[in-house]
Amino acid sequence: MATTADFRNGLCIMHNGDLYTISEFQHVKPGKGPAFVRTKLKNVKTGRLLTNTFTSGFKIDIQRVERRTYQYLYNEGDIYHFMNTEDYEQTFIDKSLVPAPDLLKEGQEVIIAYHGETDSAILCEMPTYVVLEVTYTEPGDRGNTATNTFKDATVETNTTVKVPLFINEGDKIKVDTRTGHYSERVKS
Repeated sequence: MATTADFRNGLCIMHNGDLYTISEFQHVKPGKGPAFVRTKLKNVKTGRLLTNTFTSGFKIDIQRVERRTYQYLYNEGDIYHFMNTEDYEQTFIDKSLVPAPDLLKEGQEVIIAYHGETDSAILCEMPTYVVLEVTYTEPGDRGNTATNTFKDATVETNTTVKVPLFINEGDKIKVDTRTGHYSERVKS
């Protein structure tokens, strides 16, 4: 069993029956009373942040998490098919584990984290930005770059993204997978 002295960012622990990763921690030694550790824990399955205080020396249960690189192949309803890039073995995970399934295109690489004890997929990490081609949008206004006005554009994954007025069909854009918002136009 480990203690609070073993805390580090990214460490995966079992807390109250759920898996959490440590986002932030701070050892505090007040002038009066025992030392404690203030933490921000992120639930692996839901992504919610939890603030918790542990007394110094509190026993924690460290969990082993393996991260493997996979390539997205296709989906059948809510089941997404991925292929391991090292041994070409295929795996299937539920749509709920994919953070932005509407921005996932064929051949894109993701990282799937597996719980070490059960060898079950617990989370899928997509790259922060993906480059997608605009397949349909209304014609753009030439020289209209100063305003902060947006229009709808359909990208190659059949999802709609708000883009500036100067974006046209065939342009490649960078989309933030955390928010689903347009980031920038990619120059060819």
